[in-house]
Amino acid sequence: MTEADRNQRPFLGYGLGLRRQHYNDVLDTRPDVDWFEIISENYMVDGGKPLHYLDRIREHYPMVMHGVSMSIGSTDPLDYDYLARLKALMERVEPAWFSDHLCWTGMDKLNLHDLLPLPYTEEAIGHVVERVSRVQDYLGRQMLLENVSSYVTYSESQLTEWDFLREVVERADCLLLLDINNVFVSAFNHDFDPHDYLDAVPGERVHQIHLAGHTQEENLIIDTHDHPIADPVYGLYAEAIRRFGRVSTMIERDDHIPPLAELLRELDRVRQIGESGVLNQVA
Repeated sequence: MTEADRNQRPFLGYGLGLRRQHYNDVLDTRPDVDWFEIISENYMVDGGKPLHYLDRIREHYPMVMHGVSMSIGSTDPLDYDYLARLKALMERVEPAWFSDHLCWTGMDKLNLHDLLPLPYTEEAIGHVVERVSRVQDYLGRQMLLENVSSYVTYSESQLTEWDFLREVVERADCLLLLDINNVFVSAFNHDFDPHDYLDAVPGERVHQIHLAGHTQEENLIIDTHDHPIADPVYGLYAEAIRRFGRVSTMIERDDHIPPLAELLRELDRVRQIGESGVLNQVA
């Protein structure tokens, strides 16, 4: 990617996923976090403590919104009630951007509460592109799509995951949330080289990076978000920064959530890798 592309990309710095266990610590200590990411569905409600804390924390930190149930790849009709509530939350939070996953999460109005991969076909590309375009038109701004971790493949697939991802984001003219841990997990599970994935990513569309921990089984890695970031994932992140330049990066932790101070130490390591990668690129 060109230097002009890098300069046009907004950079928020290094952030954390906002979790209820840390609400009071964030307000009391104002930690050295550049921004927070919220799970959109946790705040798409009419009132209550989550919105109370969200409004107070939003006064001090930039935020982005990350959804888990848009089900952009589903064959169900788009849920415009969901999109209306999402739009109302966006007006309240004024996020730098919003994102969801390149997946499907259910059918016949049943949410399976899982991020299920799509078959990598031309038909699926056309289906997703059309739906992303309608979402962006309705919400009036570009969205970010995140690559998911996967544990199964489809016999119908005609493309690699990375070629499928690239075609979707370019044809839909949307942006990319690159989850480095998901790339690593899927590479292990499906026996491909994660660097081939990075080679194919359109760097000018990468506006955010996710980092997280996982669980290593004997012949499988599961994207659990309940461990610290693994060293190989840090290494792949460093490679991504060398390729794409400075990208807003955050840590996801959704189970076995440690004290905020522990996550801040992990975030310091992320920041050091992100900044040193940019310096190495310039050099």
